[in-house]
Amino acid sequence: MTAPARYGITIPFDGIPLHAHREWFARLRELGYTDVWSAEVDGSDGFTPLALAAAWEPELKLGVAITPAYTRGPALLAQSVASIADAAPGQFAFGLGASSEVIVANWNGLPFENQYRRVRDTLRFLRLALTGEKITETYEGFSVKGFRLARVPEQQPALYLAALRPGMLHLAGREADGAILNWLSADDVRKAVAEVESAASSVEGTEGAEGAPRREIVARIFVIPTEDADLAAYLNVTAYAEFHRWLGRGPALQPMWDAWAAGDRKGALAAIPDEVVDELVVHGSTKECRAHIQRYMDNGVTVPAPAVIPLGIELADAVAGLAP
Repeated sequence: MTAPARYGITIPFDGIPLHAHREWFARLRELGYTDVWSAEVDGSDGFTPLALAAAWEPELKLGVAITPAYTRGPALLAQSVASIADAAPGQFAFGLGASSEVIVANWNGLPFENQYRRVRDTLRFLRLALTGEKITETYEGFSVKGFRLARVPEQQPALYLAALRPGMLHLAGREADGAILNWLSADDVRKAVAEVESAASSVEGTEGAEGAPRREIVARIFVIPTEDADLAAYLNVTAYAEFHRWLGRGPALQPMWDAWAAGDRKGALAAIPDEVVDELVVHGSTKECRAHIQRYMDNGVTVPAPAVIPLGIELADAVAGLAP
């Protein structure tokens, strides 16, 4: 494929300590990767790997996909975002999302409620806070009294929203700089991007190709060089289940959901149709994987961020084989 303007990869790599990533970051840059994207689940926090990348390879663009809107207070979240933006001027994009009940409630002991409003209000707060404006405001899910960011970044970071269904996709189009997609097929991208662009077109004063305002579309794409993948745990997260019902996979996935609800996890995995695995997980040779990732870009993804799971292949070979 022709090298795209933006082509990322998910970091940090599993099984490699953070302190040993310096040579990996250098190699990524040499191979043509432009972006490194972290996350916050149950491994590293989203910011530390990016701080290391900023220090070791300042040419790399940085992103986090995503940080939950609940797990840091508003002021601390603004400080975290501003710190990376200050360390890497013009290179950092921040991804905000609702996350999941497991991460927010089960692991962090916080109420996981009013997800849309929490994400919307956190985005609006960050827009103001990152400019250094003093904020006293009561939002629907939290309040801030007298906060002013003391270290304002030289360049404002791009703010993206993790979005699955129309409500959040529309919010990303109206108020964010881009959307972050996850666990969808290459063909599903068109449906999601259409929702973002439709909402962006309604914003006064925006411009773009053929009249459509430009929003970055980031996608975390799972790349596994095998035929089998354990998708059941992900597809039973409520947000992803509703997402795939919206995408039209309800009938295909209902037997899997029924088995999972009955406590039969092995049966749930067996009930996932092969065609769903083929659609949601990029697998095969690195050449086949590159062609599959290209389909995501052809359908509207502007920044792919493959999450490489090197089964049956060395990580270095997988990273090199997938490079732009």
